[in-house]
Amino acid sequence: MPVKVFVVDDSAVVRQALAHMLAGNAEVELIGSAPNPLLAMDAIRKNPPDVLLLDIEMPGMDGLTFLRQIMAGTPIPTVICSTLSTEGSKVALDALSAGAVAILAKPKLGLKQHLDDSRHEMIQTLKSAARSRPRARGTMPSVATRPLQTGATGQNVIQNRAPVLSGVHAFAMNKPVVIGSSTGGTQALELVLTSLPSDAPGIAITQHMPEKFTAMYAQRLNGICAMNVREAKDGDRLERGVALIAPGGRHMQLTKSNGQYHVKVFDGPPVNRHKPSVDVLFKSAAECAGRDALGIIMTGMGDDGARGMKLMHDQGARCIAQNEETCVVFGMPKEAIKLMAVDDVLPLESMARAILQFDSRA
Repeated sequence: MPVKVFVVDDSAVVRQALAHMLAGNAEVELIGSAPNPLLAMDAIRKNPPDVLLLDIEMPGMDGLTFLRQIMAGTPIPTVICSTLSTEGSKVALDALSAGAVAILAKPKLGLKQHLDDSRHEMIQTLKSAARSRPRARGTMPSVATRPLQTGATGQNVIQNRAPVLSGVHAFAMNKPVVIGSSTGGTQALELVLTSLPSDAPGIAITQHMPEKFTAMYAQRLNGICAMNVREAKDGDRLERGVALIAPGGRHMQLTKSNGQYHVKVFDGPPVNRHKPSVDVLFKSAAECAGRDALGIIMTGMGDDGARGMKLMHDQGARCIAQNEETCVVFGMPKEAIKLMAVDDVLPLESMARAILQFDSRA
């Protein structure tokens, strides 16, 4: 059965271009379209789609308000198709927080050529979205209302609802943590990073996200985390209390020099159809950090990161996959598990604890 897609976009050009792109495709079927959410509501009720492809800025009701209404009722897997303006990026990130499962970049110019060039990515994203389990912010797992804190005894505790986390201490040596995620990862990363203290080990993150979105995403996380979170720049040092996010459209590797870890940010062809690629980050961690590294693979479509995690595991690194129950899409963790590249499969709410427990090892 083909994936049933409904498009909500105020641009007739966009609706026509998408109809042309999907025409005759055996895997994805366009069952309807509307120029705004108000007109889309009745059509969706009568013939519910598998996936909603949603614009943000539209007359009558904006896409973000519409998405929140959908997620408050019967959630429909929703893919945001947004322009790359600064304001558009901010609202698209708000949409991810509200429960959208993916973002696809939509240029202001050269739309038809862009859709032709990205046809494969679009179809794969829609297919994977149809298999996802979207969650609004209020339904995400929760571990604490504040980060893990270092108390007077030197032990980290979770305040407000969690017990003392015994045997975990702050160490001067930085043992690097590398995290890879995709669909559903923006919310998952927020939960993990906001649960960590300011002296947590340095974390390098590859989250599949379009160019120009990652800087704003990092800025948003930085405002709510005890750690310093920023978009990575070539040569940045990975140090305690810092989380570096690979820029959209560029790969990121971990390097080591004079006992210090840094990141290398560079251009190059997509790997596993992604740039940045989780495999690129994980393979570099296997090479330069070996058993001193912790690798975590989280929610996401496809298999990017699975082979890189296998290399990390073979080098003695500790490797963790997010469990199926807390994933929006179980693709990436599932593939790593199939390769026997994983030591533990944990729920999302246990990731921060696992990071600090790894950090405490002698």
